[in-house]
Formats: sequence, C-alpha cells, structure tokens
Amino acid sequence: MTDAPPPPSPDYPSQPAQPAQPNPYASQNPYASSTPYAAAPAQKTNVLAIVSLVLSILWISIPGVVCGHIALNQIKKTGESGRGLAIAGLVVGYIGILGGLLLVLLWVGLIATAGFTSYSTY
Repeated sequence: MTDAPPPPSPDYPSQPAQPAQPNPYASQNPYASSTPYAAAPAQKTNVLAIVSLVLSILWISIPGVVCGHIALNQIKKTGESGRGLAIAGLVVGYIGILGGLLLVLLWVGLIATAGFTSYSTY
C-alpha cells in the first residue's frame, strides 16, 4: 500500500454569475397574485328542504308541507341554501292536499248520489 495523494481535481472554468431576469409577463397581468385563491367552501343544502320536495312529489303531501315550513325556518336562521327546494316542496304539497280534498269530495258526492239514482223495475 502506498500513501499516494489523491489526484488533483480538474480545473473547470467558473461560469460568470448571471443576474436573475425578471418575468417579462409579470407586469402585463394586473390581476396576478402571488397567493392563489382558496376554493370557496361548498354551500350546504338544507336536508329538510330536499325531504319536503321528495315527499310532496310522492303524494305524501302533509309531511312534505310540514318539512317545508321547518326547512324555511332553519334556512332563515342558518343561512343554508335550499330555499327554492323548500318553497317548491310547499307548493307541490299544498297542490297535493288540495287535489286530495277534491278527490274525497268527488267520491262523497258520487256515493251520495248513487242511492238517489237507482232505477226501479216496477
């Protein structure tokens, strides 16, 4: 074993330091920002508003109307979205209740008049 010194490192020519060039497009966009915008939080839809509309569409009108009124009250207090759904549930629910009442009146009328219009075979 010989204690030979390591070979000398090669002499590379040093590169001159180049100044950092500014971005030529930075001044052209006045809306450019160094911090990106954070995503807006998703607006939560009131669940009772959805339930109100679904129940009203399925001809379960009275619970749909009740849920619609509760949803409107909650939306007013919490600021959630879904006001249109709750109003649509109320409208469809009230139309369903009105239609059901008219159907009951029609049946009562038909049953009441059925006894008076019987024909005699004498």
